[in-house]
Amino acid sequence: MIGLFKRHAKATPPDTTALGTATLALRMGSGCTVPKGCAGVVADQGGHTRRVAEGSRMVLAETENAFCFHPGPYGVDLAPFAAAPELGLRLSFAVDGPDPRVAQQRFDLFLASEAGDTLGVREFAASIEGALQRELALGHLALPPCTTLDEWNTFRGGFNQLLYTRFGISVDDCVPVDLGDRIDYAQMLLARAVSVADAPAPPAQNEPIAAPLDAIGADAKALRRLFLELPCVMHGLRMALLPPGQALFQRHAALLQRLDGVSLSVNTMPALELAAPGQMLPADRQLARTRHSLRAGAALDEAWALLARLGLAGDADLAALFDDADRIIANLEHACAARRVAIVLPESEPA
Repeated sequence: MIGLFKRHAKATPPDTTALGTATLALRMGSGCTVPKGCAGVVADQGGHTRRVAEGSRMVLAETENAFCFHPGPYGVDLAPFAAAPELGLRLSFAVDGPDPRVAQQRFDLFLASEAGDTLGVREFAASIEGALQRELALGHLALPPCTTLDEWNTFRGGFNQLLYTRFGISVDDCVPVDLGDRIDYAQMLLARAVSVADAPAPPAQNEPIAAPLDAIGADAKALRRLFLELPCVMHGLRMALLPPGQALFQRHAALLQRLDGVSLSVNTMPALELAAPGQMLPADRQLARTRHSLRAGAALDEAWALLARLGLAGDADLAALFDDADRIIANLEHACAARRVAIVLPESEPA
């Protein structure tokens, strides 16, 4: 009977002094209390989340994780063009409050699928900057030289929607800023040269050893993102408003059916290190699997950006957006199929 009433060890509360300044979110243990001015998020293995109010005690099941975050506001400087780091944007943003119209807050899903033990403001700003640079490079957002007021308003509308859809944050303000006085071009070139010189050599072919720990972690994180976020992407695409017409309806249904297939593939994905039960996969194939997982994660980022554009699109733009959705889903299908492959057959043998 003594075991039934055993008192569990109390979790050591993390240092929350940097929340709201240098740190955006922290992982919490069971029994910790949500600090004042912050909100708590509890997530289970399936990605379902619930909010915990400030001052409340975290009570977790064995399969649950908890975070606390400060909603902000935060201020960061972004470089929208990697080739011109002196041209910047000063962004002020805050985490959205609970929206009763949705079953899950987007920022809560971000914490459950992408955050580690600590989510720093700089780390989060780097993710925002990467999403912005990718959309500008693909031409989905435009920020031309000598931007007119109408062009700026169009950019701001698309950027705001991208951040809301991809990260669950709202933009308070965004203004151009000159970052030239902070850029050390000589140091940037030296860092690039060092990174190229220190690049690891490729592993020996068919060497039966495990992949490096960073590759294992990258693969697991990418697969977790796909497992948790693909159903939400499918829900967003399913809720897209379509104009009357059979052609778009059929294309819409076909895209959803293909996403179902991708989701099934992710849910039944083999372990990174196994070619078959009891058979170790060579290190080069493990690294190849990790690369395919990362490519699928990049396609997932594009899918979130597509949902943001769908939220602002008119009826005339839907056909072009569906063409882009077809490309993104094809990339997801190819990356997931390649991730499942255990061996590469010689060209002389049938596949």
